[in-house]
Amino acid sequence: MHGSGLELALVFLLAAVIAVPVFKRFGLGAVLAYLVAGVVLGPDGLALVRDADRILNAAEIGVVMMLFVIGLELSPSRLRVMRKPVFGAGGLQVLLSALLLGGIALAFDHHWKTALVIGLGLALSSTAVSLQLLSEHKELTSEHGRLGFAILLFQDLVAIPLLAAIPLLGGAKNETLTWTMVLHAVGAIAIVILGGRLVLRQLFRIVARTRMPEVFTATALLVVLGIAWFMQLAGLSAGLGAFLAGVLLSDSEFRHELESQIDPFKGLLLGLFFIAVGMDIDLDAVVKAPELVATGVAALLTVKFALLFGIGRWPGRLQPRGALMLAGTLWLGGEFAFVVFSEAARVNLMDAELRNQLTAIVGVSMALTPLLLLGLHRVLAEVKPKPSAAPRSFDEIPDEQPQVLIAGMGRFGQIVARLLTAQRIPFVALEHSPDTVDTLRRFGNIRLYYGDPTRPDLLRSAGAQHVKVFVIAMDDPDTNIKATRLIRRMYPEARVLARARNRQHAWRLMDLSAEAYRETLGSSLEMAQQVLVELGLPPETAAEHARRFRQHDEKLLRAQYLVYDDDGAVIQTARDAVSDLEKLFEADATGEDTPRTT
Repeated sequence: MHGSGLELALVFLLAAVIAVPVFKRFGLGAVLAYLVAGVVLGPDGLALVRDADRILNAAEIGVVMMLFVIGLELSPSRLRVMRKPVFGAGGLQVLLSALLLGGIALAFDHHWKTALVIGLGLALSSTAVSLQLLSEHKELTSEHGRLGFAILLFQDLVAIPLLAAIPLLGGAKNETLTWTMVLHAVGAIAIVILGGRLVLRQLFRIVARTRMPEVFTATALLVVLGIAWFMQLAGLSAGLGAFLAGVLLSDSEFRHELESQIDPFKGLLLGLFFIAVGMDIDLDAVVKAPELVATGVAALLTVKFALLFGIGRWPGRLQPRGALMLAGTLWLGGEFAFVVFSEAARVNLMDAELRNQLTAIVGVSMALTPLLLLGLHRVLAEVKPKPSAAPRSFDEIPDEQPQVLIAGMGRFGQIVARLLTAQRIPFVALEHSPDTVDTLRRFGNIRLYYGDPTRPDLLRSAGAQHVKVFVIAMDDPDTNIKATRLIRRMYPEARVLARARNRQHAWRLMDLSAEAYRETLGSSLEMAQQVLVELGLPPETAAEHARRFRQHDEKLLRAQYLVYDDDGAVIQTARDAVSDLEKLFEADATGEDTPRTT
């Protein structure tokens, strides 16, 4: 296609809209749908798009954003705990895979340098495909999902020196790794970590005070893409830079707001990335040597599956089921292999034909993995799982899913939060005022985040699907009602306890099956009780009167709720209640039977 960018965008969107629902209808994943759509649209298919490499480079922004969102989920403390699986399991996987796959290449009479590059290139798995598959099956937080992420993180780290070493192996001495390049890389990482800690949070506080969502979105995109670009200038991975930025912001109050802002862009660009990978699969190489490509795919999947299963069992200490799922998710080749093999061909470590065959092997493995993983899921679904063992290694810091969400941390929500904190009950709180968030976070390690609780994407990002009790404590009645209505629609089984400014507000909340708590009732009754004590009533009698009044008023609230759209009926009910209340206290004073109240 030689049309405009608008025509290209329409083709990609149309392919996604058609392919994903069709594949989902047959129980297949979105990743496979995108890959097949890419093959159909690419140079070896309908040839609607010919320059797949240019699109692949642009679409890598989706992978960058995915790694940023993953970084948001990993606090620095968790990352420190993960160092053992990252360098232990990850290092062992890359080393053993490179040795075995490189050994197979040696058996085909390739030079040892070429075999080493082949082994290391094929040892890397696709971060984008693997993490997307884990996300689709809701396994990112499972034991094998976390171990898989640790291995993928090490692969991203080792890919950097691998690219730097390829010119050295090829004899291009003027392009080899120098101390200057190393210092540039280390300096770039230091600048991102130190500058990020000092600047990023303050930047988002300033932007949040504008109360303009589009400016916050633009700032989030600027930070992610800017850090990725800076790391690329230093010769490092753009994805590594985005991941570090996410980790730096993982403990900030803007974590869930950032995730909800970036997520739509991440999803669209990841889809485009998978389409571009599908376009880059060289079908001509498959057609020319189908036996060689099939043998290569089988060897790649078999070797990596066996190694990953063994690593999952030890040192990962996973159950057999988890080890199988780990192996079935990471046994494919990776998109970084395309870069490795292209660089190796450029410095004459391999010819163009071998490069095309290797990229075809990697591409076919990426296309087959979603389908093979689906079959593995179905096989394992028929096998009864054993009870899970205790948390392992980097799972020793549990991900407590709070069962309470407080929307609004003003004077009302703070009281609820303090009581929960005193009882060590985990909760998550959302507050739309950046000043309030900044002030409250100074008092301790509280799970309070900046964001608007009336947005469904932010609720999902904050983990509302795990919440049993929602406390709606915002000051504005209309915002309060809007949040309650949204939560009732999204999570109909959850309990909703809502702050009510007055009786009319309480009735509207009751319409939404929320339990209303009038904000001044308790303090007013406490004051009235003290007035009775000051006038000479015994404290016990005054407390009983206050209790009786509260019970009577709650009954009146429910009675008026049945007729609150009829002003005349509401007024008459109130008048009857005054008379009944007087009789109630007269009966208390004379010791007679308590009359029936409305």
